[in-house]
Amino acid sequence: MKLAELGLPDLSLARLEVPRLGLASFRRRLLIRGVFLLLALATLALAVVLLQDEKARSYGNYQQAFRKTQADVMARLRQPSGLLGLLNPDAGGPATPVRPVVLPYASLDLDDPGKAQQAVELAGCSVVYADDSALCAGIGSSPYAGGFIYLVGSFASGDLVGRQEDDPDLLGVHRAVIRLDMPGEQRTWIAPFERQSLRGEPLVRGRFVAYPWRGESELAPGARPLRDFRASVWQSAACASGGDPSGCARRVSYAMRVPVENFRAALEHSPTMWPPRDLDRIRLRVQVLPPERDKPLFDSNADGAVAPAAVQDLSTLLQAGEELTISRQDGGATPPVAVLRARDEGPGSSPLILRLIDRLPVAARPGTLSARETIATPLGTFEAILTGDARGIDRGLGVIATRMAWYVAAMLGAIVLAWLVIEVGLIRRISVLTRRAAAVSHNVQKDAAGHERIGRLDVSDLRGRDELGILAGGLADLLQRVQGDVQREQLRAERERDMLQAVGHEILSPLQSLMVLHPDPDDPAHRYVQRMQHAVRVLYGQASPSEALQAAHLELAPLDLDAFLREVADNAHFAGLADVRYAPLAAPLTVRADAFSLEDIVTHILRNADRHRRPGTPVTLSLQRRAKQAVIGIHNAGPAIPQDMLERIFDYGVSEAPAEDGGGRRGQGLFVARTYMAKMGGTVAAANVADGVLFSLSFPLEA
Repeated sequence: MKLAELGLPDLSLARLEVPRLGLASFRRRLLIRGVFLLLALATLALAVVLLQDEKARSYGNYQQAFRKTQADVMARLRQPSGLLGLLNPDAGGPATPVRPVVLPYASLDLDDPGKAQQAVELAGCSVVYADDSALCAGIGSSPYAGGFIYLVGSFASGDLVGRQEDDPDLLGVHRAVIRLDMPGEQRTWIAPFERQSLRGEPLVRGRFVAYPWRGESELAPGARPLRDFRASVWQSAACASGGDPSGCARRVSYAMRVPVENFRAALEHSPTMWPPRDLDRIRLRVQVLPPERDKPLFDSNADGAVAPAAVQDLSTLLQAGEELTISRQDGGATPPVAVLRARDEGPGSSPLILRLIDRLPVAARPGTLSARETIATPLGTFEAILTGDARGIDRGLGVIATRMAWYVAAMLGAIVLAWLVIEVGLIRRISVLTRRAAAVSHNVQKDAAGHERIGRLDVSDLRGRDELGILAGGLADLLQRVQGDVQREQLRAERERDMLQAVGHEILSPLQSLMVLHPDPDDPAHRYVQRMQHAVRVLYGQASPSEALQAAHLELAPLDLDAFLREVADNAHFAGLADVRYAPLAAPLTVRADAFSLEDIVTHILRNADRHRRPGTPVTLSLQRRAKQAVIGIHNAGPAIPQDMLERIFDYGVSEAPAEDGGGRRGQGLFVARTYMAKMGGTVAAANVADGVLFSLSFPLEA
């Protein structure tokens, strides 16, 4: 990539004068940039308009959404799973080891295991494991149902092997091991499976019978089962994973009631103290072991367990800005059981986007809504207060808008990338080519020296196969041609300069001899020889007369114009100018001027006046003082100068008549007059008067 395309200085223009380009040369560039800017602004405006529309729609549906949330939350709280959350507000945390919860039922009916399983499923109290096993550990909500812990669950197993009556062996049958750890009591029971009926094979029904256990492999003689322990077991006839029922693992469901002596003792001491205060400190472990193996089919402490739903899970039903406060109505100033708010949806909102949403105008901003309901449970009445704040809508919109901001940023990035590709690949190259082309045009038109600088300009780095590369190649070829022409012109100028030097040298030698022949300053020929020497020295060594005249150095000195004009009029006939008249002044009029150069000026104008005066009419010289200037007037009676030529006649090479036979007029005399007058601080002008033409030479007076 070229330096110019990267925005670096254009070194090819370092030695060229670059003009200031007008607004017209930037129109296409400004148009393309304006289009991309408009596209970016339109993308931002579209995002803001959509956000405003979503805010207005959310505000309009705010009350309806609040009532829907209220209905969903209150319906959930009145279901067994909701009541379970109210009765166990501190539930939550790790799923294992298993902790008993207060069930929304006074007790579970173990005479009908199907009802117990259904009640547990409705309450949602089960801990679910990775192998699809489940276990719910809980106590009844009524203290009068007895001090029991209910264990209801399921696991997958092959055909259950039951214990025969009076058989002390514990290792050859399926058995459950139950460990209870609580303050003041630590117990372990082993409950071998006993089949009760063979009806409906392969459907299996039976029970677990619990005995106190310390790790023995056989029951002690006379061992008595745990009093008030009940456990029903049934195995499904269908495979747990489908397929042929013979030899596959089938679902085994069970429901146990484990008596707890500490619960009973506490109830005898204080019947109303229910549930027990240390319920959250109780830990249970249930294992089901197959025959002859120690690796359990089911272990309640297995990894990957999922805890049952808690009251905190109700926050998933809340919308942004809504808050649910649940308190127990017991007549005292107790802290709330739970204060729930809507969960954040992913990452937080950007503060800038939140401020933008807050400033977006909407028709009306809804106020704060509130709803209050009471829920009766076996352990008391709870009050649920649901409040809603419209500011939560802004926070919810902020989360969505923050996610959408990435898509808007991606669109803006694509627009910026497209603009950069066009800017660097097209517009910047056009800009470089435009500046170089303008520099070429400006330096060509400015002066002759510009041609030399153009010869150093190189645009070959912009060549290419596309349109701009072809244009740049054409310009490069043109500049090469110009460079060749400049070099040839320089060679021609050098040859002319050498020729002029030779001519000047040859002319100065005979002029020096003429000065020897006319040494007397009073001799008119002496003065004209001096003027010839001065003219040759001015032209000597210059490439052109115009350059020589402009580069001439004049030696200014005080000069009496009155005496000067008398001498010019008296000696005019020696120069072939007849009937030149001057009326002298009574007093001298002094200016600073170069006498030889001023005489050349007056002589050139007199020759023009002589050519154009009517026969028999004089050429009149005059001198007058105007304010702080001395003005010499040269008047001839003759035809007027065309109005459009009054200024042009002082330009080099401009003449009112063509040259003839190589010895005609070159348009140089009046150019000499204007050039020398400017070097002496004066001016020269021509004007048409009533009876001819008047040339005026103005000088500042000597201070």
